[in-house]
Amino acid sequence: MSDAPAPSAPPPAVPDRRRRLLVLAICCLSLFIVGLDNTVVNIALPAIQHDLDAPASGLQWIIDAYTLVLASLLMLFGSVADRLGRRRVFQTGLCCFALGSLLCSLAPSLGWLVAFRALQAVGGSMLNPVAMSIITNTFTDPRERARAIGVWGGVVGISMALGPLVGGFLVDGAGWPSIFLINVPVALLAMALTARYVPESRAPRPRRPDPMGQLLMVVLLGCGTAAIIEGPGNGWTSPLILGLAATAVAALVAFPLWERRVAEPLVDPRFFASAPFTGATLTAVCAFAALGGFLFLNTLYLQDVRHYGPVEAGLWTLPMAGMMLVCAPLSGRIVSSHGPRLPLAVAGLCLAASGLLLTRLTAGSPAALLLVAYALFGFGFGMVNPPITNAAVSGMPRAQAGVAAAVASTSRQVGQSLGVAVIGTVVTSAVVGPVATGFAPASHAGWWILVGLGAAILVLGLLTTTGWATATAARVAARLGAEPPVARSGVREAPPERLR
Repeated sequence: MSDAPAPSAPPPAVPDRRRRLLVLAICCLSLFIVGLDNTVVNIALPAIQHDLDAPASGLQWIIDAYTLVLASLLMLFGSVADRLGRRRVFQTGLCCFALGSLLCSLAPSLGWLVAFRALQAVGGSMLNPVAMSIITNTFTDPRERARAIGVWGGVVGISMALGPLVGGFLVDGAGWPSIFLINVPVALLAMALTARYVPESRAPRPRRPDPMGQLLMVVLLGCGTAAIIEGPGNGWTSPLILGLAATAVAALVAFPLWERRVAEPLVDPRFFASAPFTGATLTAVCAFAALGGFLFLNTLYLQDVRHYGPVEAGLWTLPMAGMMLVCAPLSGRIVSSHGPRLPLAVAGLCLAASGLLLTRLTAGSPAALLLVAYALFGFGFGMVNPPITNAAVSGMPRAQAGVAAAVASTSRQVGQSLGVAVIGTVVTSAVVGPVATGFAPASHAGWWILVGLGAAILVLGLLTTTGWATATAARVAARLGAEPPVARSGVREAPPERLR
């Protein structure tokens, strides 16, 4: 018997360029329908309300059942895919998303629709983080990988921007079930292409699941949102609402205490000692809360107050969609060359200005006011999204950058859920008389919340892009590991000797 060592296993073959592009296209196709579903449903809410006799709180649940489940499970399925195989989890997510979409189109009542939306979101939560992992493992060249991630991010932005317009044409032409049914053939096609072209991959050292942390997050988000949405209908002092609120508060207190005890927590509490990371998390919540509230209120205003059809209501969102599509890549270039400070400041100002204009909204407001307000919102939101991930990962060790980006993605979904819950509840509970005459004045409180969210983004952008903030990120990186931190674009890292 030879004493020569056994040959080591050859490294996995790198897919050729054509196959790499196919993998990118498959991931983008899948994420297009997931991103589209984040906004396409808003335009169908009045039609769903009419057909299923849904109250205002029911409309909020149609949106939040999806975004809450996404927020709760994004990080879980990212680690599950690293352990069980990314292609396997990605295909499972596509299957679950297709099944949930089909069942949504057949839902006989509001309760079933909300349940099927949650099932749809379970599938969606397997797609977003896993697609990013597939892309980063397929494109091994740093330059190619950066371009691929840029395309991926652009597709997500385009899908969210086009959602209301696509939804308007679908609802007007084939009814509200069509906004769900259209997902089924796309998901099935993506499943077949994934089986054929996407290579299987796993992380060499996958993170351990944190089931207790995951449970506490679900309880916190679910009970907190339920208390906000159901409070007006049940009474804020009713046993149900007080119980939900108390449970949410208990989960909020228990979550960081538990995470400090776990070797591999769902969210490492030490991350929040980094000012850029904390700022990015709060900015994501504020920006997407503004988006969720903006879309929810405008859908009801355009269709129930101004009596526009779904297509016309969708067309009114074109100024917003157009500005988002133009400003997102512009913001990305500014972040790459000068850092996130300017885009965040401009975003906060534009979102606040949009909300300020809409505080003057009436049932017969001139078209110019709406167009300017919608364009300002699109400009602001287009500028804010790219800096969020950059700010979240800046200064983090490379091994932790993926987790930091996942927290930022989760914060986006949390923000959208809270925006629909809080702004929707504040406005719908204040409507006096018929919606046609009472909604516009009641909506002013919601628009003032939007002003506050824009101001918060401005302040966070200015505070978390200073030398002090960069130093806090470097200190966190030193505590988390010895790997070199991810450099923040446009911002000089503080030298290590100054951080002792």
